[in-house]
Amino acid sequence: MHNLQYDRRDFLAQLLSAMGAVALSHPTFAGAAKFPPTRVITRGPRHHWFGYYDKLQFDPSSRYVLGMEVAFEHRSPRADDVIKIGMVDLQDQDRWIELGESSAWAWQQGCMLQWLPGSDSEIIWNDREDSQFVSRILDVKSGKGRTIPSPIYSVSPDGKTAVTPDFRRIQDVRPGYGYPGFPDPHFKDLAPKDSGIFHVDLETGKTKMILSLDEISRMGTIPKQQKGIKHYFNHLLFSPDGSRFITLHRWQYPNGKRLSRMITAKPDGSDVRVVIDNGFVSHFIWRDPSHILAQSKATPESRSWGDFLVRDVAQSKLEEIGKGILDSGGHLTYLPGNEWILNDTYPKGKERIQTPHLYHVERGKRIDLGHFPSPKVYTGEWRVDTHPRFSPNSRYVCIDSPHKNEGRQLHLIDISQIVGTS
Repeated sequence: MHNLQYDRRDFLAQLLSAMGAVALSHPTFAGAAKFPPTRVITRGPRHHWFGYYDKLQFDPSSRYVLGMEVAFEHRSPRADDVIKIGMVDLQDQDRWIELGESSAWAWQQGCMLQWLPGSDSEIIWNDREDSQFVSRILDVKSGKGRTIPSPIYSVSPDGKTAVTPDFRRIQDVRPGYGYPGFPDPHFKDLAPKDSGIFHVDLETGKTKMILSLDEISRMGTIPKQQKGIKHYFNHLLFSPDGSRFITLHRWQYPNGKRLSRMITAKPDGSDVRVVIDNGFVSHFIWRDPSHILAQSKATPESRSWGDFLVRDVAQSKLEEIGKGILDSGGHLTYLPGNEWILNDTYPKGKERIQTPHLYHVERGKRIDLGHFPSPKVYTGEWRVDTHPRFSPNSRYVCIDSPHKNEGRQLHLIDISQIVGTS
């Protein structure tokens, strides 16, 4: 039955391509290769985007799509720059509904805006209040909200807790991922004891540090260890069952270069495992509570990166997935059921084309979802990665991409005829 189901999907995908059912809405691609139906769901003159690929952008019904709105591009945000928080109603002519605002954000990951897991009406995002970063929880139906006295990064699957790094530290070593406004109080400390990863109780607001930079800097072997390296944490993600979380332990050399290790731990900071320890690890996603798909190198001496499936154990063995087919630099997620991997690419070629794509794990087949140009002005800190996110019903993929002369906007891709949903 499984093979018959896929054959049907494969036939529909080929039929879609052969018949040219739809073209991209971007006029640059009129008459080019045909891709799934795509439409731009936000409009200028203001710019709209969502940010990272591992957050819940769609509500459980797949009707409402979260986004952020800003009046400028092509410069670093300042502490007094405010963005609007809103959502698009896909069943009401893509109507933009304003919900709130934030003054704690960055170009790459926004303000950690996301639907609160397990809720059909509550969202959460980071903001600034008085002398600290906080997070806001808002019920979009009732309008009732509350404030948590800590920012968040990844929220547990039950929506009750979160883990977060020190955004002041990240802003110091990696602008574009941290928030401006509050300087790192441990600026001169290479591995402070009072900075690291914090556990946040979203019901009581209580916050506790569970893993310090000092602790992690002394754990295991640091590849290419030398004096003067500055440690920090970035990119956190709970496992599907909430039993553990991933983080990247990174360190910056005096010349600005950086290396990374993949760390997992329990939500209380115990049972820390260095899963990938070669110094080369980037984007990742949980496949299930015991396995992680991550970008790394087969060995530290390898010239090329790849996508590797690893078990959540110390010094895990790397098993390459989709070699030469699945892009080795994109942002990876599994569609529900783990039959498909959703991914994208960085800008390639003279036209700087970004290509979100689907990869069928069993068949080893890749299906491109569109070609989206990224003008040269979108580089560095304010680049626009497509960061593909899927809807709960697996019908849609939403990406960030520049559109005509309207700047970054949200694009919706209908993948239902490829993956067999309706």
